[in-house]
Amino acid sequence: MTTQLIGNGAQELTRLYQDHHPWLLKWLEKRVQDRLQAEDHAHDTFLSVIASNQTSNLHEPRAYLVTIAKRLLINHWRRATIEQAYLERLAAHPEQMAPSPEENAVILETLREIDDLLCQLPAKVRKAFLMAQLDGLTYAEIGRRLGVSDRMVRKYMAQAMLQCLLAGF
Repeated sequence: MTTQLIGNGAQELTRLYQDHHPWLLKWLEKRVQDRLQAEDHAHDTFLSVIASNQTSNLHEPRAYLVTIAKRLLINHWRRATIEQAYLERLAAHPEQMAPSPEENAVILETLREIDDLLCQLPAKVRKAFLMAQLDGLTYAEIGRRLGVSDRMVRKYMAQAMLQCLLAGF
């Protein structure tokens, strides 16, 4: 029975891929303007489909694929923005202070991990944490900007700090 389910799932996935991969590739290529990058994103989209195990009874397979692809594109663009901001900051420092390529790779990976961690937080918690850490705002200033009490900002900060501690940062 299990082999038949696996077989049926593989057949459904193969059918989904054959029927929609060329269309998805064109859709992605319009958005990223690069064939190789579109191929990478299409590949990642189908890997997500495999991981989700949601190939049976899709009433709107293209809408499903687009939803996954959009999420992957947003993550890609967000990470590219983070990397670009880091590289711009790095360029502002003297060359002697520049980290080695290995250190750069570690720093960029750490920034991606922090970004992933922050994306798991509720929006107001994330905003409060970033306002405190990056902008140096006081809890009162954060509260005014977010329209919440100082006490709520303290709760937000505690939640963000706990998330950082659990992640090992």
